[in-house]
Amino acid sequence: MSQIPLGYLDAAGQRAQIILPLTWFTLGVSILVCVIIAILLWAGVRRARLSGGAEQTRTVEVLRGSPGMRWIGIGVGISSVALLVTLVWTMVALARSSAPADTPLTLDVTGQQWWWNVKYNAPQPDQSFITANEIHIPVGVPVLVRLHGGDVIHSFWVPKLSGKTDTIPGQTNVTWLQASQPGRYRGQCMEYCGVQHAHMGFEVVAESKEDFQRWREHQLQPAPAPRTDQQRRGMELVVYRCGLCHGVRGTTAAAVVAPDLTHLMSRRTIAAGTLPNGVGTLGGWIEGAEQLKPGTLMPDQNLTGQQLTDTLAYLETLQ
Repeated sequence: MSQIPLGYLDAAGQRAQIILPLTWFTLGVSILVCVIIAILLWAGVRRARLSGGAEQTRTVEVLRGSPGMRWIGIGVGISSVALLVTLVWTMVALARSSAPADTPLTLDVTGQQWWWNVKYNAPQPDQSFITANEIHIPVGVPVLVRLHGGDVIHSFWVPKLSGKTDTIPGQTNVTWLQASQPGRYRGQCMEYCGVQHAHMGFEVVAESKEDFQRWREHQLQPAPAPRTDQQRRGMELVVYRCGLCHGVRGTTAAAVVAPDLTHLMSRRTIAAGTLPNGVGTLGGWIEGAEQLKPGTLMPDQNLTGQQLTDTLAYLETLQ
């Protein structure tokens, strides 16, 4: 199910399929321009050498009516045509890729330094829930995504499924996703937003409607109660140490400053796609987030060895 990270030269969704031909056109024009410029530069350097060297050619004036001006006119004319075609094509693509009228699933996604908060909305409040950095969608269903900026400007981009849309503080922007086949599709913030901009990734998991419904029902469940003394000690540490920023439904930890941990271990990665999710990386993240992702707002917890073991024993239950 995995896909090449941030591959943008093919499409796996309706909106991306509208954008893809324009991408290939602009890429082709850009490559052609680079090739033409390289050839002209080579020809100019060669001609200069044959004419006595660079010193002599530097003194040649570009005068109205000279061959040099004619080349400039031809270049400007061809460039204007290419730019006009690109402009018209872009406007058509934007019109065709506007949000569909029927979007049965609506998400509120907030970009924050440096992670993504994702809220799944529903008419009944008890059917809504929050997750982070991993977005699940049903295949073939258009999903409306309302984008919010939590601190600075970010940009939401899943190249195989959709174009780029900024998340701006104080403003709600709208985009939509629709996957035509199951898979994991890499997303990334594409607006420089600080020192960990490059490590502000996420994944969109497209799955069958049945699998999505099972995943959603599971996400609606609160965290399971601890079953051992060690897990109970770990839960107390999570509530006391982590509950100031993180939320765990089913406990008194209800903060929303950092990613919700209720089903932490069901995600493939942690730290916004920076690290694989596992006990080892999770322990390293808890004790040394600043070393693994410099600039992150999560402080080191300075737990004892036993406290860390208890905490990990509880976090492992958050499936």
